[in-house]
Amino acid sequence: MVEAVTAAVAIGWGMKAAGWVASPIISDLFKKASSYLGFDASEKLSELEPKILLLERVMGAVEGSPCRPRLEGLYNKLKSAFYEAEDILDDVEYYRLEKKIQDDRLKSEVAGPSRRLKQIWSDVATSSPLKHQESGMSKVKLKNKLDKIEEIINDACKVLELMNLPSISGANQTHVVAANSRCSVTTSRPLSKIIGRDEDCDKIVAMLHEKEEHSQPDANSAPCYSVVGIHGIGGSGKSTLAQLVCAREKKDAQFDLVMWVHVSQDFGVDAIYMKIFEAATGTLCPELKNRDTLQDMLEGKLHGKRFLLVLDDVWYNIRDVAQSESLQQILSPLQAGEAGSKILVTSRTEDALLAMGASKKRCIPISVLDEDVFCNVLMHYALHGIPADDHVRRMLEDIGKEIAKKLKGSPLAARIVGEQLRIRKNIEFWRSVRDRDLLNETMGALWWSYHHLHEQVKRCFAFCSIFPRRHWFERHELVRLWAAEGFARCTSEGEEMEDVCQEYFDELVSASFLQLKAKEDTDEEDYYLVHDLLHDLAEKAAGNDCFRIENSCEGKYPAVKVPPNVRHIFVQIYDEELVTKKICQLYNLRTLIIGSVYNLDTVGEQVLKCMFKRLRKLRVLTIIAKDFIGADVSSDVAVPACIGQLRHLRYLAFRPVLFRATGRRMILPATFAKLCHMQILDFGWIEKVVFSSCEDICSLVNLRHVICFGDVDLGSIGSLTSLRTVAAFDVKRGQGHELKQLGNLNKLRGQLLISGLEKVESKAEALEANLANKEGLSTLKLSWGWSGEASPEVQAEVLEGLCPPKDLKSLIIKGYNGPRYPSWMHNGGPKHVNHLELSNCTEPGPELGGFFAHLRELTIEWCSWDALPDYMEHLTSLQTLHISGCRNIRSLPALPQSLERLDLTYCPEASMGSCCMERLTSLQTLMISSCDSILSLPTLPQSIKDFKLRTDSDVLLSSCRTAGDPDWQKIKHIPYVSIGNKSDIKLSAMKVGVVQDQKEAHKIFYRHFFLWRRTA
Repeated sequence: MVEAVTAAVAIGWGMKAAGWVASPIISDLFKKASSYLGFDASEKLSELEPKILLLERVMGAVEGSPCRPRLEGLYNKLKSAFYEAEDILDDVEYYRLEKKIQDDRLKSEVAGPSRRLKQIWSDVATSSPLKHQESGMSKVKLKNKLDKIEEIINDACKVLELMNLPSISGANQTHVVAANSRCSVTTSRPLSKIIGRDEDCDKIVAMLHEKEEHSQPDANSAPCYSVVGIHGIGGSGKSTLAQLVCAREKKDAQFDLVMWVHVSQDFGVDAIYMKIFEAATGTLCPELKNRDTLQDMLEGKLHGKRFLLVLDDVWYNIRDVAQSESLQQILSPLQAGEAGSKILVTSRTEDALLAMGASKKRCIPISVLDEDVFCNVLMHYALHGIPADDHVRRMLEDIGKEIAKKLKGSPLAARIVGEQLRIRKNIEFWRSVRDRDLLNETMGALWWSYHHLHEQVKRCFAFCSIFPRRHWFERHELVRLWAAEGFARCTSEGEEMEDVCQEYFDELVSASFLQLKAKEDTDEEDYYLVHDLLHDLAEKAAGNDCFRIENSCEGKYPAVKVPPNVRHIFVQIYDEELVTKKICQLYNLRTLIIGSVYNLDTVGEQVLKCMFKRLRKLRVLTIIAKDFIGADVSSDVAVPACIGQLRHLRYLAFRPVLFRATGRRMILPATFAKLCHMQILDFGWIEKVVFSSCEDICSLVNLRHVICFGDVDLGSIGSLTSLRTVAAFDVKRGQGHELKQLGNLNKLRGQLLISGLEKVESKAEALEANLANKEGLSTLKLSWGWSGEASPEVQAEVLEGLCPPKDLKSLIIKGYNGPRYPSWMHNGGPKHVNHLELSNCTEPGPELGGFFAHLRELTIEWCSWDALPDYMEHLTSLQTLHISGCRNIRSLPALPQSLERLDLTYCPEASMGSCCMERLTSLQTLMISSCDSILSLPTLPQSIKDFKLRTDSDVLLSSCRTAGDPDWQKIKHIPYVSIGNKSDIKLSAMKVGVVQDQKEAHKIFYRHFFLWRRTA
């Protein structure tokens, strides 16, 4: 029998050639297993080296082989072996964690563990007398699984030996296949007609003609050139657009020299120098072996000339240091040119453009052609210049529209298919083309781009096919899913899985496999899309691994056929019969994502039990539903105890669609403590989540994110040092809820709310939270309750001890009654706070001088101060000021001229005239609400674009609505004015006639309504 450790390496090599990296998983597995099964890794590896090479050759030759169906079956078997190996390793790691948790608990409890804990863990020690002390798995079971993996490898080798494959070096196979699929070298001459790129061309030409201040270049000055870049997926039209730009520049004669050089992936610096020389002179470059001489000669030709150099098809691997250095060497002789020179770069990745020196705003993504324009492109290639009968032409155009829809907007595909159609203008032929699988026939360029992704990035991209087309991806959503699936391959000790997956995400964005969606509002999160053509590519790459079931909101699912070996499933709308009768039979399933915001069914207890008992290999479980368990909204939701059987589970999301009634709780069972692989818990809008005891959460040693917009009872979390997201921590009087629980959680990121600070009794206790070392925090909220448990002096000492990390961006303090503000607000604390909020604070506000130099937004709510903080005019970065409910403030101080928005709400005694508002020359938005004591307006600056007045003061309302009144004269220049009291429903600007165009007014109203709906 061939030793399994060698077989494992064979899997690794074979998978790598086909886009999978199994070798790290297999290697880890056999390191753990060989120690007590007696494997001799090094000796057996040498014995099976020929088989390893053979596997690599064949897996690399799958594409385009006449034996492809046979090879795909082999590939699927190898992939199954890979999954099996992953599951074995996961089992080994699970038992190791279980044992470690149990040992740590025994050490920490002098009197021994509680009876409940002993019961939870008892099956670990007693379920099998043959279990190994390290793996927790019987030797017989583990050896049988390893033998199964080995058998698959050996069967594959027997098949391969019968195939007459060409003699190709295994080490170079992937490279050879990829090289043969490259596109031909491009030139600067455009096609006879280019459709739909005029707007993009105008934009780039404008950038090339921008005037920039450059001195004559020397060793110490800025470059004489600037870089503009075009990036997009293969076949999207980058080179065509650059050709159009190049042709226009040659015609306009804005540059002394216009040069075109095709770079490609395997470029040599000397070869590029020679190409630039030939493009600049129109003559052959002499062959020189000395690079310095070649560079000097090139500099001489460019000296004193204002040039445009197009570098087409630049490849860049961020991990390849040598390639980066070569790109910089290419740029070196270009310094000899005249100031104002430009370099236009095309590449499949944005990283390449940035590496060449382009700024972010000059990295232009290739735009997607409009559907009608794209159809015109196809018809141009198919019918241009070919005479045809009008009736026949109309029929061909109708068929062509259907063909165009199948090409998913790819200009390269339009050209390839159009040239096929051009051969014969026969209706039957066009119909046959329409009915073919055009995607597979035209995807060569996309496959080429796909195969140059990092190996694990391919797996991440293929996983995206589980989601519907046009799904909006959030960055953190995908990163966390990939980490939970185990796609990350950490290369150094201490490297975090999510950080690695973040790099994968950035690589997909750079290569345009994920495309940033244009924001509709500046407050929106970034969303990303997978283009339809790329979605098809992801589906092809994933094969039967990923499957989705989509339907409309009405009715039940059709009779769908689910692949039996599927690993990842998305179900659009929950259906009990589908889940229990089909999905629960998929025992190898790793991912189950059910539901959307339209899911109004309730997931019953029996359905959950069915999933928990049968889908034992689940790593990701997400359910979006109206409700869970089906209990009355006033009662608790008890998650079934059998959830503890999902020992591979890493990502659990139970998200109710609707808000729940007050008091509604989800109770997690004691067996939840057994899910020690768990990384992400997401409970959405569930009112309250309760662990059976604090001991339960202590066992979740890999927990990274706890997400809930309600209340999660987090106690005894001090040992969960992997935590990154905990939205809130409530200090209580009781073991496990002390502030010191936060002390070692230094990986926390994003936002953290600490409430119940009135229960903290000293600065020393506050220092135990160790906030200053939580460098990943961007927002910190500190909240004191109204119980009066802590005196003002104690509150001041506690706040002094809660010094935030230096890179904090947002600080919110609520309910603070201390007599002074901490010293770290002036020295030793965060230096770049841009948002500060003080709410329900009784003592005078802090000085907001030089320490808050970067402050852009200040909110003061329901504070009992009689004046705003001193030195506010020194806040030279302040753009937004919100003042609400501060009824004792009788006047506003001098405000910084940088202010762009001012909101006054429930401030009855505020005198607006005292702030010299006309001097606020940057003010664009002024909102006054429920300030009923303001009877007149001061002189307003001409910069105001938006004025909203909501007040119960009839005097001020009437004066603002009367054209002859002085207050009306002060606002008539403002483009958008909304005046009315709280009872107004319609757009008030229509009443006063400020917005004359009713259509425009409705647009404004529905715009704001739409944004409110999305936020809600």
